[in-house]
Amino acid sequence: MPVIRILHLAGSAYNDFYCELSRNYAQSCIIATANPSYDFLIAYITPDGQWRFPSSLSLEDIAVAKPISLLEAIEFITAQNIDVMLPQMFCLPGMTEYRALFDLLKIPYIGNTADVMALTADKAKTKAIVAAAGVKVPFGELLRQGDVPTITPPVVIKPANADNSLGVSLVKEKSEYDAALKKAFEFASEVIVETFIEPGREVRCGAIVKDGELIGLPLEEYQIDSQNRPIRSYTDKFKIPIEGDLASTAKNYVPGWIVDINDPITQKVQQEVKKCHLALGCRHYSLFDFRIDPQGQPWFLEAGLFCIFDRNAVISCTANKMGIPLDELFMTMINQALSMN
Repeated sequence: MPVIRILHLAGSAYNDFYCELSRNYAQSCIIATANPSYDFLIAYITPDGQWRFPSSLSLEDIAVAKPISLLEAIEFITAQNIDVMLPQMFCLPGMTEYRALFDLLKIPYIGNTADVMALTADKAKTKAIVAAAGVKVPFGELLRQGDVPTITPPVVIKPANADNSLGVSLVKEKSEYDAALKKAFEFASEVIVETFIEPGREVRCGAIVKDGELIGLPLEEYQIDSQNRPIRSYTDKFKIPIEGDLASTAKNYVPGWIVDINDPITQKVQQEVKKCHLALGCRHYSLFDFRIDPQGQPWFLEAGLFCIFDRNAVISCTANKMGIPLDELFMTMINQALSMN
């Protein structure tokens, strides 16, 4: 079997936070998926917009890699006989513009397309589409600067296009509206105000395409309670500042746990996840957050269409729970990307 040349696209042209987040995650993925069948190359973009092609994602190797322009990078990439690209960028440009570049270069990549990523980065549009597919979403409204909320608290306020719970607040009284709106508008020009769904439970559920079938994965559940943690916040997901390695960054900072496959909520959520996946036009894999109210009804919160393909990633660990180890999952995704070329 010929060796597959895989380009890991990492970094961020947006800011240092996303650049370092991407470097940590991509480095973890490279270690976890190393295999004689793969020849890994790395493209690393920095906030100044320059590209580097380091031998590894260590800070030392990045420092000695020559910075080059986009045009030079394209010339370099097209000469490398890349089979498939793995997106490891988490800023909005990385999710959209940089994926679109590889569409233009006709280099296939793992994961969802640039237009799907752009769509799901807009929480209001995403909610409207999944609601039209029959998925329950919290009642809400989209506000711009100067608009006055009309929904009676308790509500959740969040920027319409920010990730990782940035700018999110739970408002219990009308007197708290102004401060919460101010906080949310720091991250976006549009803000969503939506009815607070009482806990309940909060879960994340992925789906993968394997052998032509859309498969719902086991659920990962997160600690919430009505008194001390009614919503998950930024600090539940990320230790600040990001330091050193992936263990310091987020996903295991407030750890989740995998829900027993026989839990009756699993099948309910998986059905909703499949509706979301199809309605949004996802491919290869998808991942969604749901709130479960005290009556057991799942409510869609948002999409997070990422998988970093290390053993701690939600899709990786839940797929492993159902008997699909990381190496098999990774090869499945590679083959799907290659089949679309």
